[in-house]
Amino acid sequence: MSNELVIKNLHVQVEGKEILNGIDLTIRKGEIHAIMGPNGSGKSTLANTLAGHPKYTVTQGEILYQGESILGWGADERARKGMFLAFQYPMAIPGVTVANFLRTALNAKRKSVANGNYKAIAIPEFRKLMREKMAMLKLDDTFATRYLNDGFSGGEKKRVEILQMAVLNPEFAILDETDSGLDIDALRIVSEGVNALAGPNLGVLLITHYQRLLNYIKPQFVHVMVHGKFAVSGGPELALQLEEQGYDWIKEDVK
Repeated sequence: MSNELVIKNLHVQVEGKEILNGIDLTIRKGEIHAIMGPNGSGKSTLANTLAGHPKYTVTQGEILYQGESILGWGADERARKGMFLAFQYPMAIPGVTVANFLRTALNAKRKSVANGNYKAIAIPEFRKLMREKMAMLKLDDTFATRYLNDGFSGGEKKRVEILQMAVLNPEFAILDETDSGLDIDALRIVSEGVNALAGPNLGVLLITHYQRLLNYIKPQFVHVMVHGKFAVSGGPELALQLEEQGYDWIKEDVK
């Protein structure tokens, strides 16, 4: 049970409008699940709901993490307990360097699991960790001293999102359209970073419009969302079918 993120009959409203209409999904550590679907189908709503965004109201259903309901947890508690969201549109935070942001976040996570024996990561140890992860993502060392996402290109923002994931070492990662706005080179680098982090201790929920990302990151499961619910699920071959045929053949069967 502790190795699963379980979503049961999830219904979610945004500003009084129901967006999700009964989502059921179980993600185990070591699994990569891809969610595809047309614009407005509810993909990002699911991502933000899982992360605990207060704008999204769960009206029915349950989300279980490590065997516990997380509906009463705030976004910060979910993050400290090992959940991670890579944003579709990462925000700039002028005045806060990438290094300071990550060290603060890492210490907050360490404190939450310390059981009274909390010790902040030493600066030399943190610098070594940062350099290792930045090299993996082909980020220049100067990124550590730049303000978070301030003046970054789209590709740089997405690589720094994966850098956060690499440093924080979550148990479950939700990647919301990580391929959005990336050229081929940036897409390859970001995908290589995700693949380097994937493994038996990480469950991944990958949200995307396009099959091209799945040429680099190979999911075991693909789910297609239409009108706030899963219309069809399958293996990687489903993504290839969508690339060839689009979503119309699914939309016709889901009202």
